[in-house]
Amino acid sequence: MDTMMSSKRKYILAVLSSVSIVIILQVLDYWHIVTLPPEFMAILRWAVIAMIIGYAIMRKSLTTWILISMLVGAEFGYDFPAVASHLNIVSKIFLRMIKTIIAPLLFATLVYGIAGHANLKQVGRLGWKSLVYFEIVSTIALFIGLAAINFSRAGVGVNFQPPQTGEALQKVEAMTAEDTILHVFPENIAKAIYEGQVLQIVIFSIFFGIAVALLKEKYRLPMVKFTEVLSETMFKFTNIVMYFAPFAVGAAIAYSIGHMGIGIVGNLLKLLATLYVALIIFLLFVLVPVALIFKIPLKRFIKAVSEPASIAFATTSSESALPIAMERMEEFGVPRKIVSFVLPTGYSFNLDGTTLYLSLATIFVAQASGIHLPIDRQLLIVFTLMLTSKGVAGVPRASLVILLGTAASFGLPVEPIFIILGIDELMDMARTAVNVIGNCLASAVIARWEGELEIKASVQPMDRSV
Repeated sequence: MDTMMSSKRKYILAVLSSVSIVIILQVLDYWHIVTLPPEFMAILRWAVIAMIIGYAIMRKSLTTWILISMLVGAEFGYDFPAVASHLNIVSKIFLRMIKTIIAPLLFATLVYGIAGHANLKQVGRLGWKSLVYFEIVSTIALFIGLAAINFSRAGVGVNFQPPQTGEALQKVEAMTAEDTILHVFPENIAKAIYEGQVLQIVIFSIFFGIAVALLKEKYRLPMVKFTEVLSETMFKFTNIVMYFAPFAVGAAIAYSIGHMGIGIVGNLLKLLATLYVALIIFLLFVLVPVALIFKIPLKRFIKAVSEPASIAFATTSSESALPIAMERMEEFGVPRKIVSFVLPTGYSFNLDGTTLYLSLATIFVAQASGIHLPIDRQLLIVFTLMLTSKGVAGVPRASLVILLGTAASFGLPVEPIFIILGIDELMDMARTAVNVIGNCLASAVIARWEGELEIKASVQPMDRSV
């Protein structure tokens, strides 16, 4: 056993050394200190990737495979952009399979959690506690985004010539307060499932679960048993689909780099860096202190969320990570009835990364347009986003619709949004990953608040072997 561990350490050191050498050579070549043939550098990079794949084979961990597939996809997209630009179909297949899971999984877990325990008072408690937590954390995220863009002033002096992305901005009318409230409630559950309206599915499932809980026992028990079996089946379904995740993640990254190119990043590096730094600040100075206050073990929590966060980062879709996030948080120690309530609800009310991005991007639009917004006007925008950011769909690029509506509401020109559209995929990766991390933490916080977080002294490994 010791010999095996020693061999593994030596292999890891060899991989790290090779990666370091390739990075140094790439930097020297970029600054023209050393001129190396592009073919030679490509061969070196692929040789290192082959060594990293060997490490993944040794680990037999799905999370490791997902992370490494992102690296493989990035290299493939860079070296073979013509092929990579057609790989989006692979990630779309994965997203479609995941979307088939969401509605039955939410319905089954919520109905079983409510009717199976018949504790309707707890449902009410979970509701108000979740909303209070969501509003506090997402409001802090809005102000961090506002402070970050005012500090970096990334939009000042930007030449907003619309990039040729081949995409068009969707025209949208600003939603009124009445429309926002009405949108929460489904008029047709089949339509809500078809459109992927997570919050509407949650509302329907909650009322359905309450109705089942009020039935006589001879009627209630068969429905409870059915939803229990359905939820277990959908988790097994998730396990099967997740074996396809490394291919989908690699294809998504390859497609992003292949059709967008690396060059666009340099033009808007300041805006991109502002968002990433702001999100890191939010993670370190908001979510980490929250975890410490509620005594959430950070190492185990990071291990639990690494897989769903990686999937969300690569696919730019919160929905793609929802089933596996629910499974991981249940393994972490959050009861299923809390996971199935808090996580889906958070997908509408607690998108921390998206709310931070919206406040940052709106002020960026004003700066790029040469419009000075006084602090009171900026605060009004923030308070407006507190409402309009709720219910943002957990799908790629949905936040651009909210951004467009906010710009229109405050008389800001929409042309600078074309700049954001050019690198939105790269921005969407980071904010979507933060959305998933924030909601996973929210489920653990609410479970601790309810006194039901049960973290065992010895936890089974959370990674599935492949």
